[in-house]
Amino acid sequence: MLDLPTALRAELKDPVGPVYTDPVALLAEAGRPLVSVGDVVTEYLLRETTPHVALVDGMTKRTALDEEVDRSAFDREVHVENPAATLSSDLLEALVDALRSDESTVIVVDGEEDLAAVPAIAVAPEGSSVVYGQPDEGMVLVTVGPETRAAMRAFLARMEGDRAGAWRALGIDPDP
Repeated sequence: MLDLPTALRAELKDPVGPVYTDPVALLAEAGRPLVSVGDVVTEYLLRETTPHVALVDGMTKRTALDEEVDRSAFDREVHVENPAATLSSDLLEALVDALRSDESTVIVVDGEEDLAAVPAIAVAPEGSSVVYGQPDEGMVLVTVGPETRAAMRAFLARMEGDRAGAWRALGIDPDP
């Protein structure tokens, strides 16, 4: 549905929020619902709480993990396909559905979940938190608010592909 052009990749290098190494300290600042993106981040958070939504792919830094995330902590498990450097309609629709659900949901991605933080920030409720990994640094905590939401929607609008379809899948108006 959406592809990440090479020209935009550098913009994803810097963290969008503060970086934490301690999940307890992070959770003390986090809002709800809590969305985690990435296996290592999800595993750290599961030591203290179950995220409302978690997206995992069984990999870290493009290397398969020895052990999978404990998916039994979640009420629901959804499987989607999402190739590297893309956001598929399956992933976007599963994310929106999970955010609307009263049940905790783990979204197991066949492919790559790295970009999922962008649409999660774009559509998660005001005051919620999205946590993703910053390689070799820690966990980035993003509190969803008007500025972070607008920045992620603007980023999505610059990706290549079926933007109108992505907006529909996310349930957002591209021209608010």
